[in-house]
Amino acid sequence: MNGRPKIGVYICHCGINIAHTVDVDEVVKFASTLPDVIVARDYRYMCSDPGQALIVEDINNMGLNRVVVASCSPRMHEPTFRKTLITAGLNPYFLEMANIREQCSWVHEDKIAGTEKAKRLVESAVVKVRRLEPLEVKEVDVEPSALIIGAGIAGIQAALDIADAGFKVYLVEKTPSVGGHMAQLDKTFPTLDCSACILTPKMVDVANHPNIELLTYSQVEDISGYVGNFEVKVRKKSRFVDVDKCTGCGACAEVCRQAGRIPNEFDEGLGMRGAIYIPFPQAVPAKYTIDKENCLFLSRGKCGESPKCQEACEAGAINFELQDEIVEFKVGTIIVATGFDIFDARKKPEYAYGVYDNVVNALEFERLVSASGPTGGNVVIPQRGKKKKKKEDEEELGPVIPKNITFIQCVGSRDKSVGNEYCSRVCCMYTAKQAHLVKDKIPDAEITIFYMDVRAFGKGYEEFYDRVRREGIRYIRGNPSEIFKRGDKLVVKAEDTLTATPLEHETDMVVLSVGLEPRSDRREIIDILKLSSSPDLFYLEAHPKLRPVDTATDGIFLAGCCQGPKDIPDAVGQAKGAASAAMILLASGKVKVEAQTSVVDEATCRGCGFCVEVCPYSAIELVEINRAGWPVMVARVNEALCKGCGACSAACLSGSIQQRSFRDTQILPQIEVLGVK
Repeated sequence: MNGRPKIGVYICHCGINIAHTVDVDEVVKFASTLPDVIVARDYRYMCSDPGQALIVEDINNMGLNRVVVASCSPRMHEPTFRKTLITAGLNPYFLEMANIREQCSWVHEDKIAGTEKAKRLVESAVVKVRRLEPLEVKEVDVEPSALIIGAGIAGIQAALDIADAGFKVYLVEKTPSVGGHMAQLDKTFPTLDCSACILTPKMVDVANHPNIELLTYSQVEDISGYVGNFEVKVRKKSRFVDVDKCTGCGACAEVCRQAGRIPNEFDEGLGMRGAIYIPFPQAVPAKYTIDKENCLFLSRGKCGESPKCQEACEAGAINFELQDEIVEFKVGTIIVATGFDIFDARKKPEYAYGVYDNVVNALEFERLVSASGPTGGNVVIPQRGKKKKKKEDEEELGPVIPKNITFIQCVGSRDKSVGNEYCSRVCCMYTAKQAHLVKDKIPDAEITIFYMDVRAFGKGYEEFYDRVRREGIRYIRGNPSEIFKRGDKLVVKAEDTLTATPLEHETDMVVLSVGLEPRSDRREIIDILKLSSSPDLFYLEAHPKLRPVDTATDGIFLAGCCQGPKDIPDAVGQAKGAASAAMILLASGKVKVEAQTSVVDEATCRGCGFCVEVCPYSAIELVEINRAGWPVMVARVNEALCKGCGACSAACLSGSIQQRSFRDTQILPQIEVLGVK
């Protein structure tokens, strides 16, 4: 912009957030004395409509061409005030914000010191805004399709919403079937709906939807590109079964020499399967998969005289020559819905999980009470590692029905000793549900629940909790310290914290209500998509309140428990939100890309490649140019990929790569004004 800078400075009170420890009037008076400042004003809430209208009016009436807003973090309202400048016909990048809330008023109690610091921050913003340059926002076309990683209930819901809107969806799931952890559940709280009954129709829908390409037993290998134009590589792992020929008849599984010898992951190891299997009866797709690690033919090269499964398959679907396949496609947006792991109770050795058969975790217990589980829904003490060799052994090793069952809540949640300080949100309610199911199956059972606090936060949850208590289930407030065996009984050593009474509680079976944890393989997605983690190690959203489904990378969204623990309604709600956010980009056909990108001075670039190495978005490459008649390598920035993080500028040895709006000539004067040495 030509001519002398005409700067307007606007100081926000933010109610009393700023005004409590900053003398706003003094800051306004100081700002009005700074060079090139035409007007300085204050307002109680600058982000409000009247506050923004004040800025627009001054731009139009006074000819302002630069604006400084001293308020809260730019992360909160920089987009707000950029739109204000656009409304007034000014380039939105002629704005500079001084953070006098988080970086000043909130960290100071001395009003005099806080006011002086606010003055310095405002002055540094004025110094910088004088040197800003106009930037142009660019647009790129959007590929009208979406990738969803993870096919639990969140991924399924997001896929259906986007596909129903007419867009192509690639739904990638690591395991042989969609459904996730919800498929393992018997009933859902607080309504006690059959989990499979409400989930299975959606599982079938994603398999049959014309706009959804379902890639089960598959894994994302690589993602490159940028918002609107992501290039994806997916590895479809070989099932060694031709899914087009497989009829799901089960003849192969019946004759497998490993039948009944391999712990079934879906049943949490309490049930057994063969080397060729379908994970559970309602699995989608209902196609068999050969477990490469446990198949005798694939792992040892020999399965008797010949593989019996291959002989039994009349459809000729089994083919041991099948190989993994790499599928490549382009998408405009990505939704991550990779779910969670349950807490490994072995990290709490005082609870003797893995030592005694009758100490189980909650997901194992869920499979015991489920009609599709290994016991047909009968609550029994599992016989881990004990195999019946003869039919007459059944009585000796037969099921033992517990008459006294104890639940321990908050195992692996709200626990600094294991690094999980957060509440997993679902444990209180699924414990109440499981206690109710036990009462339904064993009416004379004595049920005790040890708890820290009961958190019944959702719709109908408090009423369900009250219902369970009225069924005669005993709640004891206390955190057990040890579980040991006394004869045939387990003893839970604890303290009733309401009465300050130590106690030893004898029981037949203990169920550990384990919390939810980030997936153990989360690093794979972090590295591929350049996501961030929050302190609890779940994926980090762009803003905890205003952008809960967005990530810091444009076009990539979060859904379900990969972002943090949540129940089924909240996971579905977030999935629908993520789908809506993704569809905004898909429906628009074009998307704006970051304007504050890095730029290379090719005349001075030495082609060392340091910037290429440090760029987290792979936005920089080395290219050959002709300089003074000689071919040389220089860095070049792909502005569609660049996110303006500035890592390259910091690493550049020659100062040849600079970030727009954060050039050395703009930042160094700020530092000088602040008196930083």
